[in-house]
Amino acid sequence: MNASYKPCIEALLRCIEACNVCYHASLKEEQDMVHCIELDRDCAEVCNLAVNLLQRSSKFSKQVLAVCAEICDVCGAECKSHNQQHCQDCAEACFHCAEECRKLIA
Repeated sequence: MNASYKPCIEALLRCIEACNVCYHASLKEEQDMVHCIELDRDCAEVCNLAVNLLQRSSKFSKQVLAVCAEICDVCGAECKSHNQQHCQDCAEACFHCAEECRKLIA
């Protein structure tokens, strides 16, 4: 594995964890959090795929990182619109992850 992938992989893993925490906490909330939950799940799954591809130095890493950055931005914006701390934490992790993915693509 290329050592330059490490910051991106760390950001991806942090984003996976934040999305999973957010979606699980949102399931317990009374307000309508369906869209947030759906985006959390999509984001975590794509980040997981990106980690696996980077660890294998797949030739498809850049394409998946581009999709990952896009999903992270959308998920981050949705989470940022909610006041819960887990959503704010998720938004921060998503935006950071999108930034790290774009650095590797460049």
